[in-house]
Amino acid sequence: MTLMKWPVPSCIGHFLKDRAMIKAKTLQDLFKRYRRPGDLVFALTFFAFSLFLLATIDGQVTWHKGTRFLAQPAFVPWAAVICMVVFGALHLLSSLLSPRIMGRLSEMGFWLRSCEYAVWFMIYVFAVPRIGYLFASILFAVILSLRLGYRSPKMLGIAAVFGVAVVLVFKTFLQVKVPGGLIYEYLPTAMRSFMLTYF
Repeated sequence: MTLMKWPVPSCIGHFLKDRAMIKAKTLQDLFKRYRRPGDLVFALTFFAFSLFLLATIDGQVTWHKGTRFLAQPAFVPWAAVICMVVFGALHLLSSLLSPRIMGRLSEMGFWLRSCEYAVWFMIYVFAVPRIGYLFASILFAVILSLRLGYRSPKMLGIAAVFGVAVVLVFKTFLQVKVPGGLIYEYLPTAMRSFMLTYF
């Protein structure tokens, strides 16, 4: 008497085949960490900054007598800085002990290229008190659009409208205190006070 062989469904067959190909992994294999490009530089910088905060925190916060420990004004800043130091040290240690993936210089170059926009922002902050919030916002919205590669009149027009919208929201409607531009001094008195108040 021969036994009848039932066909195995294809989905189960694939599952069994894939399962045979899976290697058994240890916990160390599963949670293996690699030092990615720029990780060590970031870890060193963060840990050094944390130590600087810890060294200078006494002059920045106060402890009041008679106040509960958890209600102290200095409790949260101290807890935050201590956590920064502890986790910064652990990050640095794990970075030092992990196998390195090459590419640090290219990663650092990418970081430095990103700093360009911080420089643009500082120029913008320097320009606002001189040419006014409205003109500075329009000018820098258009310049940054050009910097990002947009050349069409439509896109530059949208950038200019965006600059105006930013001013309308923050200065006109929300009344955020922004320094008035020196350029407004050349306007007639009524126009100058209007521009200083709303733009």
